[in-house]
Amino acid sequence: MTILDTKTAMTKKTNCLIVDDEPVLAEFIAINLEKMGIKSDCTETVADAKHLLTHRHYDLCLTDMRLPDGNGLDLVKHIGFQHAGLPIAIMTAFPDSDNAVSALKAGAFDYLSKPIELPQLQALVRAALKFGQSNEQRNSKISLLGNSTSMQQVRHVLERMSQNQAPLLITGELGTGKESAARLIHHNSTKRDYAFIKVNCATLNFESAHDEFFGYVKNSPQDSKRERVGFLKSAKGGTLFLDSVDKLPLSIQSQLVDLIQDEHLDVRIISASHHDIVKLMEQSLFNQDFYYRINVMSLEMPALRNIAEDIPIIAQHLLIKISETYGGSQVTLAECALNKLKASRLLGNVRELRNTLERAFTLCNGTEVMALK
Repeated sequence: MTILDTKTAMTKKTNCLIVDDEPVLAEFIAINLEKMGIKSDCTETVADAKHLLTHRHYDLCLTDMRLPDGNGLDLVKHIGFQHAGLPIAIMTAFPDSDNAVSALKAGAFDYLSKPIELPQLQALVRAALKFGQSNEQRNSKISLLGNSTSMQQVRHVLERMSQNQAPLLITGELGTGKESAARLIHHNSTKRDYAFIKVNCATLNFESAHDEFFGYVKNSPQDSKRERVGFLKSAKGGTLFLDSVDKLPLSIQSQLVDLIQDEHLDVRIISASHHDIVKLMEQSLFNQDFYYRINVMSLEMPALRNIAEDIPIIAQHLLIKISETYGGSQVTLAECALNKLKASRLLGNVRELRNTLERAFTLCNGTEVMALK
């Protein structure tokens, strides 16, 4: 076992595990983390890293992708199962490789591109430690209504996706909760203290779209154009949610391609669409490079008719919200009404379900909804 224990006299006991078979790089990282008040243990193999994780407490793990007895993906998976909540970042010279993307999908917090630059390292470490601390302070995990297998899987994926900064594409029919999922990811991530900026791409004005995204500053007093801050600047440090991303002008897609790759762009991009973007690309209606930038990770929200067993709990929750909105007494759904809902196609999903329940609530004379229209 080859372990370098970098000892420091610190009042704050923050510990990092560095896994890399390049001693010079590991020492460079350890020395700079020491300046940040972080104690580091360094090891060269997956096996030794697992041993240390079992016997010592760590607040952060940094691992190389390629190791003598495996790769960083093995360690990401191990930590996900055995040390849930511990932020792990991978170090790789190939951030666009399948292995790097797989590591992010498996739960890696983020990645560091080699050669490693000090500002990049410091920013990632601060964000990872902040995430770890908020994870410990959080009283509850991400929650969505429903006990079906599909919704349990969605909750699991959402929790994983909240632990890293990779661009994410959420798909699913209208009314399946794509925006709610995006907000949950933001709320449970290190970016929760910063803005969540929603952009409805379907309502963008084509002529002013560039200024709305990138901002505009007047060049002279005679300039009649209105100054704008821009979505990207407004979302700095937080999350930019591109709803109906399939409607985003191609010109803006092209300009965003390079920006998303820019590691200094401190914004997480989450996109959503209910259309088949692959078909749009085949028709040259969507930028292929942009698609691969925003689809590093993906999540499909299930249609309500496919999780019929969850309809009772969702419907009752909506009825409570409706009664609070309209100021009436709470009502419940009779079994006959529930059975009708379960049998309905509900093509509008939760939106249609809410509209149906609002009509039933306004027509209900008692405390139980018997009929639905």
